[in-house]
Amino acid sequence: MPTPCAQRRNRTFAAPPTLLGRFCWSGNRCPRRTTSDGYTIMIGHVLQVTLPVFSIAAVGYVYGRLHGREMDSANRVNLNLFVPALLFYVLSEKIPSAAQWHSVAIGTVIIVLGSGLLALPFTRLARLPKRVLLPSMMFNNSGNLGLPLAAFAFGDQVLPLAVVAFVVSTAMHFSLGIWLVSGTFHPGTLLKNPIFLATVAGILAHAFDWHLPSILLPGLKMLSEVAIPLMLVALGVRLIGFDTRHWKSGLLGALLCPLSGLLSAFVALLWLAPEPETRNVLLLFSILPPAVMNFILAERFGQSADEVASMVAMGNLASLLVIPLGLGFML
Repeated sequence: MPTPCAQRRNRTFAAPPTLLGRFCWSGNRCPRRTTSDGYTIMIGHVLQVTLPVFSIAAVGYVYGRLHGREMDSANRVNLNLFVPALLFYVLSEKIPSAAQWHSVAIGTVIIVLGSGLLALPFTRLARLPKRVLLPSMMFNNSGNLGLPLAAFAFGDQVLPLAVVAFVVSTAMHFSLGIWLVSGTFHPGTLLKNPIFLATVAGILAHAFDWHLPSILLPGLKMLSEVAIPLMLVALGVRLIGFDTRHWKSGLLGALLCPLSGLLSAFVALLWLAPEPETRNVLLLFSILPPAVMNFILAERFGQSADEVASMVAMGNLASLLVIPLGLGFML
């Protein structure tokens, strides 16, 4: 039977003691907990969440420095195989209750559209075309950073909610996002996207209670486990070659993206009043930096790719500060 001291600790702090916080609980007597002790525990918990994510991205950065920036083949395999496997596995086997994923889906739409509306006046103030600024503010790094951060911060049980946010954001990026950047959109583009197809298949499998044979499920799980680490390595490689000529655009994007997302998230939370797990996923989603895909689409459609790359690079670098602060508030 746990001691009264242990009971009080477990009731106050949902997460287990961190390496940095354990010294506060040594001995047989329950010590008086000060404000500084609480901050130490919180910082330790945040570091436990963020260090694995950013350390893998750092490995990617070092690898790119040593062996070059060529990641096209790996990214293609990840987007066409490993990420779809992750989505199908999570959506078919681990999808949450309908009420929870509906709230995440609606909240994600509000954050994406709200971020675009809040960023709209800055296109004139910063003298940036709408097709350059708006997509980078609306579509964030919900895959490379969002999924691993959600898993490390809130546990595997919350990962399906983060997957829902990622799926909704990705579907909007490959439809509304392409239209914003190029001025045109062909539905066939979405229908040929493996991520979209895996999403539909996973939702249908869950809806009709279809399951893969048990002999195939471990293989699917192994494929799905490759996606997140490879995303982080690719993110680190992408940060090489940052062009400082467009630092003003990059700084604007680094500040405006999490700020507009957070303000939009508050609107979503006031309207939806979701459960704590859903609230945390939406708040985390709202402060993520611009997605690397924004640069790829800008380059493809000839929309100031250098400025978009600056927003993506500085936004992801700024996330080293923004995300720990946000997680400190949530945890």
